[in-house]
Amino acid sequence: MSYFDAASAAPLHPVARQALLASLDDGWADPARLYREGRKARMLLDAAREAAAEAVGCRADEVVFTSSGTRAVHTGVGGALAGRRRVGRHLIVSSVEHSSVLHSAEVFESDGGTVTQVAVDRAGAVDPAAYEAALREDTALAVLQSANHEVGTVQPVAEVAGVCRAAGVPLLVDAAQSLGWGPVEGDWSLLTGSAHKWGGPSGVGLLVVRKGVRFAVQGPADERESGRAAGFENIPAIVAAVASLRAVRAEAAQEAVRLRELTARIRTRVPQLVPDVEVVGDPERRVPGIVTFSCLYVDGEALLHELDREGFAVSSGSSCTSSTLTPSHVLKAMGVLSEGNVRVSLPPGTAEADVERFLEVLPGTVAGVREKLGAPAPAKVVPTEEAGEVVVDSLGRRCPIPVIELAKVFGSVPVGGTVRVLSDDEAARLDIPAWCEMRGQEYVGEEPAERGSAYVVRKVS
Repeated sequence: MSYFDAASAAPLHPVARQALLASLDDGWADPARLYREGRKARMLLDAAREAAAEAVGCRADEVVFTSSGTRAVHTGVGGALAGRRRVGRHLIVSSVEHSSVLHSAEVFESDGGTVTQVAVDRAGAVDPAAYEAALREDTALAVLQSANHEVGTVQPVAEVAGVCRAAGVPLLVDAAQSLGWGPVEGDWSLLTGSAHKWGGPSGVGLLVVRKGVRFAVQGPADERESGRAAGFENIPAIVAAVASLRAVRAEAAQEAVRLRELTARIRTRVPQLVPDVEVVGDPERRVPGIVTFSCLYVDGEALLHELDREGFAVSSGSSCTSSTLTPSHVLKAMGVLSEGNVRVSLPPGTAEADVERFLEVLPGTVAGVREKLGAPAPAKVVPTEEAGEVVVDSLGRRCPIPVIELAKVFGSVPVGGTVRVLSDDEAARLDIPAWCEMRGQEYVGEEPAERGSAYVVRKVS
């Protein structure tokens, strides 16, 4: 099996395994106790905190270990908002943040706070000027990821941190996808990370709160981790997490060059090998190893199953693979195609031969899924003098079927004519405009219908 889902969880680094096993013998006792075994555990914990601080670029007493990256985000966002409650109850996030950030924002909003979501461009990046425009006198906190978990786009953190600092507003950076590649630049105030993203064990998160940032811990008080992370520290896992962070950092410069070449190869060759594909995310400002593309007329779940049968573990932001049957909020915010979405995230050490075999297998796999769904062949333009309207009834049918049905009839529609697609699938709201963008046709807009919505497309060529 070729594991291409490192953005979800990277394989355990050999150094992490060694450190975990070695520290099981000395890191089991309570580090708060003064007897010998307690002192051994404390020494391991202190050394790990020092090493983590060096990797992040902060003071050791600013580092807190949590039970997960998600817990670090929830603690960081909640603590910073509570600490600055007197300033106001306004939170700024980007529209492509990880779900842990957006869930924190939902809780804050349900408790009476206000949230501004900053939009992104089609590559998935925010404009620092948009963050600056969103700042208000009552803004308590701003949040921005360092790199996107679905498409790999790197955000302008340093610039956003600068405008936030000038306004006196702390910036929390979710660095889960980038921390293994290097420290986060800029004058940020809080930072979070997750060990399983860089090859450490799961169940270890990192929260950094700079000195001077107002922070009020939420929930019952606890004496551990400066009172900011309740519960007994998992010292062997923490030691392994930090050991693996140092190890991947030592390899990062060389491995980044290699993975960038491999992902660039995928970005270039997939559109050449597979028709009707949109490669998404910034082509240049991106973390190594992540490349994402979407295939027209493809059920994402079926495609992932077929690739799994061929020996490839990949993930998807397609609504077809989601239990909620709604498109990825990241792809939706970017305004790109969501159907048939594939995220390839290569772990360090990925063999070139595995990437080549993926490129060999993909065209036939996509073609097979399309054939099962009855996807159309490339449409020919049929010129006619009289324009009319065609209605496609796709009510009760999930994407990509509405788009497939649209494509099937579009070749017979005269230039100037329109197609009205009736659909009650949320994904159609994103995928039909994306189809128009890819095809160079005019998306007229969405209109209310007796059931669902009517999506109107005009043929312009």
